[in-house]
This record gives sequence, structure tokens and C-alpha cells, in this order.
Amino acid sequence: MNNDYISIPYAPSLPGLRFRHFRGDSDFPKMVKAIEASYEIDKVEQVITVDELANSYAHLSNCDPYQDMILAEINDEVIGYSRGSWFIEENTGFYLYGFGGFLVPEWRRKGIGSTILNWIENRMREVHTGQPPNHPGFFQNFVSQHEITRVILLEKYGYKPIRYFHEMVRPSLEDIPDFALPAGLEVRSVLPEHYRQIWAAAEEAFRDHWGYSQSTDEDYQAWLTDKTIFQPSLWQVAWDMETNQVAGQVRTFIDHAQNEKFDRRRGYTEFISVRRPWRKRGLARALIVRSLQAQKEQGMTESALGVDTENLSGATHVYEDCGFRVIKRNTIYRKPL
Repeated sequence: MNNDYISIPYAPSLPGLRFRHFRGDSDFPKMVKAIEASYEIDKVEQVITVDELANSYAHLSNCDPYQDMILAEINDEVIGYSRGSWFIEENTGFYLYGFGGFLVPEWRRKGIGSTILNWIENRMREVHTGQPPNHPGFFQNFVSQHEITRVILLEKYGYKPIRYFHEMVRPSLEDIPDFALPAGLEVRSVLPEHYRQIWAAAEEAFRDHWGYSQSTDEDYQAWLTDKTIFQPSLWQVAWDMETNQVAGQVRTFIDHAQNEKFDRRRGYTEFISVRRPWRKRGLARALIVRSLQAQKEQGMTESALGVDTENLSGATHVYEDCGFRVIKRNTIYRKPL
């Protein structure tokens, strides 16, 4: 008999309801089932597989899932869960305690979500006590536009929206504009010996963006082994021919499982970054249109990306120039510890 159950006095009294800790690989299929049910009702157009979930858990940073995670069960079936982790926001020094969570639709609005939220908050407060003193801490949660019950729950417990992000789509890959590469730069085929340099260049470029947190080696390893987004044959990486440095990049990918589920041919123009010395020259536009052409050559008919609505580099206008239009607004919520 398992002895990993969590006793929560304030939990709702529902037949068969129990809470427990993470048990390892055997939980992944059960978690995916809960994610899929949540995605469907919340109109989140993503696909997650057991292998992808297992890969992400193999490379966690600042998180021990056996301690920092809670699962809810009804009659031994996982109906929801939440996992917490922390990171330092470099520009402010804030310790941010993020947590994701899922709860299948038929068990919402019954007190289970509140129970999970209170438990994960208390667990993250425990973690914060081990951090250096006098560093402010905040809970943080990302909410997509149609996650109405999550918004209700977070606002009930004092969370406030602090930042908005748009999902944008270019509905056609016809009439792609022609933006030329700036002089002195060239796009090269990506080779394995380039991976670390490409990663480091993106880290540097994003350092002055809102919410930046320094990546870990586990993040790098997760990136290398992510079968969905790691598609270097599609990437558009510009190199300075004189210094042999990465100037900017778009790490294009195609999520084939997602396309099959939603019956579409969509590529992703994502992970767009330009390092400071090469900004304001039109490099981002040039790489984006090359990415669009690459997606078209792979048979795609549309492309998508995400953007911080308050991006200081004016990214939204750049993307609009390249034919993208806003289709959804997502929100980051925070609350002081």
C-alpha cells in the first residue's frame, strides 16, 4: 500500500477524493489524460504526449516533483495536479514561484482547485524560507485566454494580472514580403557544433527582456532533447561574416501532432531574437520571412508565434509588418508571498 497520500484537513468532503505526491513515470499517462481534458474545455490548442512530459520532467530546474507536486485522485484516477518551481527574475532580483495546474472539467467548482492551490502555495512558501533573506518573493501563474475557471480561482485568492501576451497567426503563407538580410550577415545551415553558440546568443539577446531568468544546463539539455521544437534544419540563424558571431535567429518548428489533431498545416515562427549590436537594421524581419518560406516549403499554409505586448523592441509591429495578426490574449498573474 502506498504511504504517499497527503492529509489536507481543509479539503472538500467528496466520495473517493484523495491527494498524494508524485510517484514517477507511472503517473505520466494519468497526467496526460487530465491535461487533455483540461485543454479541450479551455480551448488550448496544444498536444502533449507521455514521452514529451517524461522528457520535460527529466530536465527540471529548481523543482523536486516528489516534494513540490500534488495530485488529486477520485477512486484512484488522477483528475488534477499542480507542480511548483522557482526562478530568479534577473532584472528585479525577485524570487518567482511558478506553478502549472490542471483539473478535469467535471470536478471544477467543487473546492478541489482551491485545495490544490493552497497546498502548492504553502509548499512554495516553505521553499522560499531556504532562499537568501530580504529577497521579495511572488507566486506567478500563466493563464490562457479561455481558462475562465482558473482566472476566477486566482482572483479569488488575490492574484493580479501584471503582463499580457498575444498569440499571433499569419493565416496564409502566400504573398510573403521580401525583407533582405543586412549587409555583412549570412544565414548558414545549422550544424551540431553550432548548438551551444546559438543557445548562448539567444540567452544574451533575451537578457534585457521582461521576466528574463538565466537558464540552467538542465534547460539546455531539455532543449536538445525536445522532439517538437528542436528542428535545426528549419532554423534561420544569421552570422556576422567578419566576427563569426551569431547576430540573430528564428528557431522555426512544426508540431505535426498538433496539426493532425486540429486538421491544419501550421508552422511556428518562434524563439525570435537579435543581439544588441545588430538591432534596428531589419534583421528580425529578414529572418522571419525566411522562416515563413521554409514553412511553406514544408507544405504549411499558416504560421503562429507569441509576443509580449509590452516588448520594448516593438516586436508586435515587426510581426504585423510580416503579416501576423492577433488571435488571442494570455495573461501572467502574480501575488506576493
